[in-house]
Amino acid sequence: MSESVEKRKFGDEEIDVIYKKARPAGVGENKEKYPPLLPSVTVMDGMRIERDVSLPLRDGTIIYTDIYRPEGATNVPSIISWTPYGKRNYESTPPWQAMLKDGTCTPMAKFECAEPTYWCKQGYAVINPDPRGVGFSQGDIPCFGTQEGRDGYDLIEWVAAREWSNGKTALFGNSWASMAQWYIAAEKPPHLTCMAPWEGITDIYREAVCWGGMRETSFWTWIVNWVGVGPNRVEDFVAMAKKYPFMNGYWEDKVPKFENIEIPAYLTAGWCHFHLRGSTEAFQRISSPSKWLRMHRDFEWFDDFQPENIADLQRFLDRYLKGMHNGWEMTPRVRLDVMDSGDIDYQHWRPEKEFPLARTRYEKLFLDAKTGHLSKTPPTTESSVHYEAPSGRVNFVMPFDEETELTGYMKLRLWVEADGANDMDLFVTVQKLDEKGEQMPARFHAGDPTSYPHPGFPGKLRVSLRELDEKMSKPYKPYYPYRHEQLLKPKEIVPVDIEVWPTSMIWHSGQQLRVVVSGNYFREPGWFETFTWDLRNKGNHIIHTGGKYDSHLLVPVIPPKVVARGYSLR
Repeated sequence: MSESVEKRKFGDEEIDVIYKKARPAGVGENKEKYPPLLPSVTVMDGMRIERDVSLPLRDGTIIYTDIYRPEGATNVPSIISWTPYGKRNYESTPPWQAMLKDGTCTPMAKFECAEPTYWCKQGYAVINPDPRGVGFSQGDIPCFGTQEGRDGYDLIEWVAAREWSNGKTALFGNSWASMAQWYIAAEKPPHLTCMAPWEGITDIYREAVCWGGMRETSFWTWIVNWVGVGPNRVEDFVAMAKKYPFMNGYWEDKVPKFENIEIPAYLTAGWCHFHLRGSTEAFQRISSPSKWLRMHRDFEWFDDFQPENIADLQRFLDRYLKGMHNGWEMTPRVRLDVMDSGDIDYQHWRPEKEFPLARTRYEKLFLDAKTGHLSKTPPTTESSVHYEAPSGRVNFVMPFDEETELTGYMKLRLWVEADGANDMDLFVTVQKLDEKGEQMPARFHAGDPTSYPHPGFPGKLRVSLRELDEKMSKPYKPYYPYRHEQLLKPKEIVPVDIEVWPTSMIWHSGQQLRVVVSGNYFREPGWFETFTWDLRNKGNHIIHTGGKYDSHLLVPVIPPKVVARGYSLR
């Protein structure tokens, strides 16, 4: 794909935005396998299917959408899924349905979105657009941000004005179909009634392409190439990370205006997926007084089609799109799965009032470089440990002498020194071990019967970007502005606070917690995600502990609600 540049304004900044030429849609040599535009109307099993319906956006750009709705019905609410992956499943769509049981969904189900045959039978319309620049829709493909928000606004208002519509719409879907919801909802379209963002990143810089300040170079490049199917260009946000490695107006435009979102929202968050931070961040920051969060262990596709979850979503949509008084407000604001090892949950859908939990007791587990242990008591003697920066790692371990639940955010404070370099890229993982020191991972269900051993709870940071935004940071969760570098001097020892993404897991008596600190991303055997980073590591990393070097892991201990004669209730 050849590149081109367009100057665009973001606030007071004029920024060169990089685009790649998109691959043309259609059938034939050098084209992605999209069927040609063939506007049509068919009726099947009580469902009216309108293909390739054209509609104008506010600037005159024409996009195309498929509409599925109950035949002959009026006063129908709509479920809208906004993604650039194609409004139907084409041969270019990943074989996501293969990870579900046969019959779970049909080829009409848009990738990571609602199943039309189910929802039409429940009295809903399903709207599957090809957004700006996708497929045969006009324009260039934007990747997140204000432009997607405005375009989604226009689609919602167009749908609400159809003669069959009751004027109420919802956004639903996961991954990109979740991420786009935040930008659309922040534009406040009058007929957007509620939203169901089921797992999705909310800050593409901090949580994805530059997580920890390090540029990811494989997975997100693949995403840009994959979505780049259309008549013109696709925005290359991975190339933008190389050109603009620090936070600026371009990246700020891709952080949703959470404070603008006031409609009812039903969010999910998977403990073992890279969408986790986005979901928890959004839940805490949106202004809506009516918001719910369900936290689970599994991969999004597997979770989406569980019968109990579909029924749960329908109760939410029935309440706000159909006005049914069905008791939805009685649903706990937070429901979480407390994971144990393997594919076992210690607790399922435990009701809570908030996240993080108000009863959390934060405790410091201090690192001791001399022994490789963690302890609730800080070591008085200073010591250090080093590892080879490009490939080494170091471990710190502590057994629990009683059953202990950790639910919420962790933060790792390290005092570090670079020997032979002026920067350090740190990768942190928190893991569960058995009494013998063998890892006991949670298993992450991606399909049936497919599951994967989760490598642990991650954190990442480029040390030169360690500066904190004191206003946004919390005692348990650092927040980095990523505005400029602070390179290390020879022999300089500095403290860094590393955000470890949240978790919920039980440790039984005798089981151990391990903190792994490394200069590289390591995949546990069997883990399916593949990422690569443009790293600066060379020489040795040195970690200092004890005395004035208060290196420690801050952990969120959840006390039992009831303790009586050798058992506890959580």
